[in-house]
Amino acid sequence: MSISNKTIFKQIKTNNMKNFKETLAEIQTAQNTIFSVTFIKKDGSVRNMVARLHVKKGLNGKGMAYNPVEKGLLPVWDMQKNGFRMINLKTVTELKIKGEELI
Repeated sequence: MSISNKTIFKQIKTNNMKNFKETLAEIQTAQNTIFSVTFIKKDGSVRNMVARLHVKKGLNGKGMAYNPVEKGLLPVWDMQKNGFRMINLKTVTELKIKGEELI
């Protein structure tokens, strides 16, 4: 499925009108629930992800060297790739939690 750049940037502009902190709050309501999200990666490609929060697997106890939320990012566990990934909250185009489409 190919999406035109014009469509992508229209979606980004629409979501940027919605504060990324509101998007973060909506995702945090998922708690340990698996959710799906679509966002634009740094390289401009579209990313669909099935993820969840609060996964402890593979943590070493050191934590991160920076606060990702301050940079508009949210660390999640990617269920398809079995690893931690970052969601760019500023470019979220779709968010579905418990079957309810929120964005």
